[in-house]
Amino acid sequence: MSAYVAVFSARFRGLLQYRAAALAGLVTQVFWGMVRVAIFTAFLRASAAASPMPLHEVVTYLWLTQAFLLLLPWKPDPEIEQLVRSGQVAVELVRPIDLYWHWYARAVAQKTAPALLRCLPMIPLAVLLFGMRMPTDVGAALAFLLSIVAAVALSAAIVTLISISLLFTTSAKGVQLLAGAVVNLFSGALVPLALLPDTWSALVHALPFRGVMDTPFRLWLGDTQGWPVLVAHQLGWTLAFAFLGWVLVRRAVRRMEVHGG
Repeated sequence: MSAYVAVFSARFRGLLQYRAAALAGLVTQVFWGMVRVAIFTAFLRASAAASPMPLHEVVTYLWLTQAFLLLLPWKPDPEIEQLVRSGQVAVELVRPIDLYWHWYARAVAQKTAPALLRCLPMIPLAVLLFGMRMPTDVGAALAFLLSIVAAVALSAAIVTLISISLLFTTSAKGVQLLAGAVVNLFSGALVPLALLPDTWSALVHALPFRGVMDTPFRLWLGDTQGWPVLVAHQLGWTLAFAFLGWVLVRRAVRRMEVHGG
């Protein structure tokens, strides 16, 4: 276990060095957050139908999306992609640790450090200037914290699975494009899931992607009824993806050919 903690720590500390990129990303996300809030506000106020979410909840949800955007699992670890392309992935195979959990530890750091650099300044800014609301009570805040930890674990499992696909295709472009479209829609990053048609409800609640964003955000908004089941849904999908990735790594290693044979 200490080896994987060391991998996480090294990767986490390395990613914290990109402060200028985090500042540029913060400015960009604030701009697009203002644009998205304006669009949804105009849409909801112009609609004669009752909205499933009041406007203040939609505004908070949108700012949470901007703050935690880097949690979305839509592309592989860029360093692993380069290792596969160059053939240096062979070095990974001789390390005295399990390859899947090595890459998973890296993915956890990849989903944690940049998200922290982005959300820690953005949330106070959005609360003070842009109408975002804090959790309704202590219970909602604690449920959110548990759920966001589970969201990181789930997102890392999906990212690791995308990285593993490189061992079969050497390019993650196809998987990345598909993952980006599916994750954006079914996580709530594009549109809050409560605003999707009712006919989609069973599908979006069964799929794992809501656990990356919608589940913790709804808990933030105070919809905490049955929250242990929601967190269990996140953790269950995390274990399923982790098991699938672990199996695929072993299959890939048996058939892998590094450049030059």
